[in-house]
Amino acid sequence: MTYKIGAGRDVATPMRADNPNGQIATKLRALYLSVQEEAIPDRFLDLLEKLDAVERRSLSDVAE
Repeated sequence: MTYKIGAGRDVATPMRADNPNGQIATKLRALYLSVQEEAIPDRFLDLLEKLDAVERRSLSDVAE
């Protein structure tokens, strides 16, 4: 099995079925990838937009 670590380096690691650490790593990697593919909720995006607007206003007030 080959997977990426860090800055895109490919590392080959043999995964044995009887290796509990390998099984845990495989399951964690699958969970991480599934979470990574989830969409960001609209409510969270709205909150980020509001925070950006407040930050822009405060920066423009300081510049004046």
